[in-house]
Amino acid sequence: MDMHSARQRVKQLRAEINRHRYQYHVLDRQEISDAALDSLKHELQQLEERYPELITPDSPTQRVGGKPLDDFKKVHHEHPMLSLNDVFAAGEVIAWETRISKLLPDARQLDYFAELKMDGLALSLVYRGGVLYRAATRGDGRIGEDVTQNVRTIEAVPLQLQLDGLSPTLRKQALDEVEIRGEVYMTKRTFDALNREQEKRGEELFANPRNIAAGSIRQLDPTITASRRLSFMAYDLPTDLGQQTHADTHALLVQLGFRAGDHNQVCKTLDEVETYHTMIGKKRSGFNYWSDGIVVTVNDIATFKKLGVVGKAPRGSIAYKYPAEQATTVVEDIQVQVGRTGVLTPVAHLRPVQVAGTTVSRATLHNIDEINRLDVRIGDTVVIQKAGDIIPDVVQVLANMRAGSEKKFVMPNKCPVCGSSVARREGEVAYYCTNSSCYALQHEQLRHFVSKKAFDIDGLGPKILEQLSAADLVKLPVDLFDLTEADLEPLERFAEQSAHNLVDAIHKAKKVSLARFIYALGIRHVGEETARSLAETFHTIDRVMVASLEDFQRIPDVGGVVGESLYSYFQNKKNMQLIAGLQKRGVIIERAVAQKSVGALQGKKLVITGTLASLSREEAAERIRQAGGKVQSAVSAKTDYLVVGENPGSKREQAMKHRVPILSEMDFLNLLKKA
Repeated sequence: MDMHSARQRVKQLRAEINRHRYQYHVLDRQEISDAALDSLKHELQQLEERYPELITPDSPTQRVGGKPLDDFKKVHHEHPMLSLNDVFAAGEVIAWETRISKLLPDARQLDYFAELKMDGLALSLVYRGGVLYRAATRGDGRIGEDVTQNVRTIEAVPLQLQLDGLSPTLRKQALDEVEIRGEVYMTKRTFDALNREQEKRGEELFANPRNIAAGSIRQLDPTITASRRLSFMAYDLPTDLGQQTHADTHALLVQLGFRAGDHNQVCKTLDEVETYHTMIGKKRSGFNYWSDGIVVTVNDIATFKKLGVVGKAPRGSIAYKYPAEQATTVVEDIQVQVGRTGVLTPVAHLRPVQVAGTTVSRATLHNIDEINRLDVRIGDTVVIQKAGDIIPDVVQVLANMRAGSEKKFVMPNKCPVCGSSVARREGEVAYYCTNSSCYALQHEQLRHFVSKKAFDIDGLGPKILEQLSAADLVKLPVDLFDLTEADLEPLERFAEQSAHNLVDAIHKAKKVSLARFIYALGIRHVGEETARSLAETFHTIDRVMVASLEDFQRIPDVGGVVGESLYSYFQNKKNMQLIAGLQKRGVIIERAVAQKSVGALQGKKLVITGTLASLSREEAAERIRQAGGKVQSAVSAKTDYLVVGENPGSKREQAMKHRVPILSEMDFLNLLKKA
């Protein structure tokens, strides 16, 4: 990006960030997620680092927050309440250490204090004579809001300091004036209980615990704040009570009567910081509070102070965040891909961006109706979302970022792969390639056939499939079982042993369960759970093939659309020839035995979202089935429970909308124990 383009992009980013910050901090409104706003700020910060001449005093990167609300008395902070620069990868942490080390040429090896970054609202507490004198919000970093009366209702905040354990000298200092800083937050249990109360009253559910905490602190009526049962975690002690390290600070905070972190750790090297970051990332879903990262601080206070402040943040401390499930980027193009059922799916080609721990360069736009609903155009700045192993979605367009050169997308009338005509079936949103022999359609069918949940053929990945197709060795699934070592050995990257291994893997895959076989056929609307239901109902492939439309529609969870898709598939002679051809080549489809499982989840429908710390997604799904439950892919009003892990995405909001009970990983495991 050249200087001119960077200048225009920076201007747009600043305007959009400032608008959202005003909405959030002043008007108590939120139009995009915190993760999406962080992504905009991160892009601006990177551009300003690349082009320092574009930095201006009024840039969002140079200040802490928005102006305080007028409803509260203003408080001037003696020591500015600075915020932290965010990093999202180990390389950025190393770059941070390199920068600060250059400012300390004579310093010994740095050590660090690592602690959780709480997802709440920063507060300053001032004690005089050992008694709580004033509580104030961060505000713009220098001037905050006096919320003392409300903070007095939070039991986690002591009204009087514990001074008995201090030396006479420190006790005298503490009785003069002490400032404590920390985070006010809401626990997961309190959040869920509060939403249950909202539901009983028929009122709208809360979607964000941080917003509730901020809104509760700003209530003019302290009784409302008290009813929200907020908590407080201390993290800093600006007052000098003799502490020499940040570790000393936390020990003093505990001694004074505050909770000051449950998982703090002194790290001698950045390797230890990375190990700590990974460890907390695995455990944080089990904590009774939300944490979106860790804070890494130069442990020695004298060194920390020597490093000073740059812009809005201290040089000696960073927020090492976990990958956000949402981020902002630019749609550079929209292209169409052809799926295994012939559906043409528009795909946004994006400026690469980190989201949920991976670099994302493409996101599905689903269909033309969704494009029109979002009004997404080529060149737009968009919010994308990726939770767990779900394909990234474009969830929002930031229309205010448009420069006027954006282009609308038009669905092609010819298949981009084979050139055949494209049709839209009556009553459906999808466009189809009308050529059943389209290369793209056949290739996607093959990829689905050998996938992990289908035949799961070891060593037969997308690149090998492309190679086999290009050599005209494989067009249909039956062709896989005709392959010989002699066919493979002449191909690039295939030697005698690798050819033998692949043929052996294909041979071992010939014995397959009925559920996997049905799933592998790639029947439209038939996913893994529907395939299991069909297997448990009909037991053999022969009975499935002769079933009537009414037989299919009598199966629980198989509605009219899925039933018609199944019946149509098995009435097609070409599909019957495929199944017969597979059996002729030695594929053995095992008879399914109905599982007589009775447990705590009997008849219940569950959805899993996010990453669980103790179980893989497949293991959790199997545990649900063993307990008599069924696993769904999407949340609906018929869902009985949503199991939430790390990075849950929009399904949590969908569950709240449909009044579906939400289970943490611990709740889920406790429920399984009853099975």
